[in-house]
Amino acid sequence: MARGQDDAGLGTRLRNWARTVRTDAVALSLAVGDRRVPWHAKLAAAVVAAYALSPIDLIPDFIPVLGYLDDVILVPLGILLAVRLIPAPVMEELRVEARARAERPRSRAGALAVVALWVAAAAFLIWAFWPDRAS
Repeated sequence: MARGQDDAGLGTRLRNWARTVRTDAVALSLAVGDRRVPWHAKLAAAVVAAYALSPIDLIPDFIPVLGYLDDVILVPLGILLAVRLIPAPVMEELRVEARARAERPRSRAGALAVVALWVAAAAFLIWAFWPDRAS
């Protein structure tokens, strides 16, 4: 097998793995609200989903190598633990729902509105708490 073909296979496998991790993270966020999921699984799912979907990392991504370590090791291990705590038939239903949500169209106008609200809130806070220059 040629080296280029092997690399393409690896790239495809990595993309599929990342897609599976993302789907499971969304499924875990759905599991938190599902009454069929035991409380200890809900707790694990909530912690893992919050961390996986949060823009804040335990180790910042700008730190070389270590920055991505939590994304590559901690998140998948946490997802694996939480998935094992959820009954298999329930988890499969949650994965189907997560895939359906991923296929929904996204609203750019909605995203723009959310960004505009955050910018407005930040501007207001800066204006409200800016030290008085007259002192």
